[in-house]
Amino acid sequence: MIGRKAKLQMQEKAQSRWDLFLLLSLLLVIVIYPVLDHGDLRRLILGVLFFMPVIAVTIRISQLRVWVWPSVLSMSVSFFLAVIGTFSPNQALIGMKWGMLTIFFALSVVSLFSYLRNARSILNAQLYTAVSIYLLLGLQWFALYSAIDAFYPGSFLFNGSIGSNPRSELLYFSLVTLSTIGYGDVVPLHGEVRILAALEGVTGVLYVAIMVAIIVSLYKRQGDSQ
Repeated sequence: MIGRKAKLQMQEKAQSRWDLFLLLSLLLVIVIYPVLDHGDLRRLILGVLFFMPVIAVTIRISQLRVWVWPSVLSMSVSFFLAVIGTFSPNQALIGMKWGMLTIFFALSVVSLFSYLRNARSILNAQLYTAVSIYLLLGLQWFALYSAIDAFYPGSFLFNGSIGSNPRSELLYFSLVTLSTIGYGDVVPLHGEVRILAALEGVTGVLYVAIMVAIIVSLYKRQGDSQ
């Protein structure tokens, strides 16, 4: 009995470390994106770093055994398109890459949220996952906006941005829209894109509300079982 309990504690610690790594890799990519989004060499480094949380969340999904093959397939295709686009830049390839990343991030959000919703207790690992899902939502909409901008240039108006790349601006736009801050310095011009931006804002509000309810319920259930 003691050996089994110790084994479970070791598994929980390993899981917590992996979830923390996923969270830190997401934060690193978001913070460093505008810094490296200049020049060919920096963008190459950025491309490699961007796939670090992608690989991390793929491994985490494989551990949960939820939506494994669709996630691996979408990740592999997006990586393949990114490599081809590096040597042969093409707007269609860029748009397809971001489209596949949109699908991948959506599958990741669904998989991790399913795991969190079915959790029986609340530990550090679950808290790390909750924050990671929120950041993955921001990256999901960022990838969608990037795909739209690649296929339909001029879908966004960038006001007051000096020397910044449209991709960095779209990441910034996604995060401020998800958090419903909305400064208005990046503006979607077409009706379809405006609706998507509005849906992202609604998604951000609903996620926070639902996640607070889930975490409170888990804490209550954990307290009752002790």
